Amino acid sequence: MLIEKLQPRSWDERRDIIVPGDYCLTVIYCVEHFIAASKRAIKDHDAFFVALSGGSTPKAIFEHLSSPPYDQMIQWNKVHLFWSDERACPPDNPESNYHMAMQAGLSKMPIPPAHIHRMRAEDHIEANALSYEKTIQATLKGRPFDLVMLGMGEDGHTASLFPHTDGLHVKNRLVIANYIPQKQTWRMTFTFDCINQAENIAIYVLGASKKMMFAETLLSKNQYPIQNVGTPTHRALWIADTAAAEELIAKKEKS
Repeated sequence: MLIEKLQPRSWDERRDIIVPGDYCLTVIYCVEHFIAASKRAIKDHDAFFVALSGGSTPKAIFEHLSSPPYDQMIQWNKVHLFWSDERACPPDNPESNYHMAMQAGLSKMPIPPAHIHRMRAEDHIEANALSYEKTIQATLKGRPFDLVMLGMGEDGHTASLFPHTDGLHVKNRLVIANYIPQKQTWRMTFTFDCINQAENIAIYVLGASKKMMFAETLLSKNQYPIQNVGTPTHRALWIADTAAAEELIAKKEKS
């Protein structure tokens, strides 16, 4: 197993980094990390509470998880699927993060329907955000998420916590409706309070298009939403491939 051979390194008091290799190797690492988190959680409390993300890397992860040999490595009947954010669209819309995850293979897995907790963001989004928060509280019963999956946008956003939006400043909530002026739309999203309680926080950064922002977010301070992810007690693990890490490595070598 790749995950047994590679160890993340500490970046600072809140963040760890690992660069497993090229794109394919890094996706495999992400898959193994997901499986390892599920096994620890199920051994500990007989359930795996995971919040999924949208994006191309999570899609590749879901495709691997729902295919041999990985599909046999998870006790799917003990998995609870949540989402870290969702667009204001119905569940059959190709833009929906729920739709993507199901189409990528998770719909084939023997997950009890009652364990699939879709964000209903297509209508009454503020009321449904409160309802989703109550679902989390009722299902997890005070536990943190076992894994929250996140990506990073080119503007440094994560989940649907975009720059200059009200959601960046919300406290004492798990889920909110966040209006995104730059996109003229609403999104449902986890808050930083919710994300930063998780046992495992994985931020996937793959591809050369991410290299400048990856370096910027790790070398600068307090400029981008994603820099608020991770605490000393719940560290964020940044998982990057060699293409995404190229600029960071070059700048570190010069300094």
